[in-house]
Amino acid sequence: MPSLTRKTHRTGNAFRTAAVLSAAAGLILTLSGCTRLNTTAPSDARARPAATVQGARFGTVDCREAKCIALTFDAGPSENSTRLLDILKEKQVPATFFLLGARHIEKYPELVQRMAAEGHEVASHTWDHKILTRIEPEEIRAELRRPNEAIERLTGHRPTLMRPPQGRTNDTVHRICKEMGLAEVLWSVTAKDYQTEDSALITRRVLDQASRDGIILLHDIYPGTVPAVPGIIDALKERGYVFVTVPQLLAPGTAEPGRVYRP
Repeated sequence: MPSLTRKTHRTGNAFRTAAVLSAAAGLILTLSGCTRLNTTAPSDARARPAATVQGARFGTVDCREAKCIALTFDAGPSENSTRLLDILKEKQVPATFFLLGARHIEKYPELVQRMAAEGHEVASHTWDHKILTRIEPEEIRAELRRPNEAIERLTGHRPTLMRPPQGRTNDTVHRICKEMGLAEVLWSVTAKDYQTEDSALITRRVLDQASRDGIILLHDIYPGTVPAVPGIIDALKERGYVFVTVPQLLAPGTAEPGRVYRP
């Protein structure tokens, strides 16, 4: 077990270093006006009702009326995910998990199964966290196909959502996602938890940015993140927010393959 802890800690450190060095540049390019990126807001998705809508296990929420917000976690599962799932179960809050394949799905298959069994949305964050805009189309397909196959094998459900590493995407990624039946999901709230282990700071950053239809980005691979989650949930509930999965946030619309969703 000590070696397992050290390996997971090294994984977190690797992600932290990569994120600190490149997240700012990547997000400026992808999420600002520097690169043209057509996105669909949750409210726009809700304006296009789907033929059938399935409610999440935590109950049906109509985000056309409720003050909804989505809690999402990237790059797990990890050794911290068990505690996170315990918190979410205790507080009856659904989340959306964008999971990594290498060293995560393959290492913690029982946690992937638990996520699905407890009503959370299980989605893809690629297999090996490669920046999709820097690799060839066939490699993009492999990065997306491998976690989908692993998740389907474990849960019986093939993901319909993915989050591109560092939020970096382009027309080629959109086209391949459409071919593979995947919609891309970005975010509106980030705690930059790859920069700090200060749980109080993580909580404050989330609360300062939260708004209706928000999509919160956190990483359960970092030690400061999971301890911040109870306070985030309690404070946002006091403000009248209802927690939903990303599919619930879009309902009665559904995520369309090839589209990019961002509040």
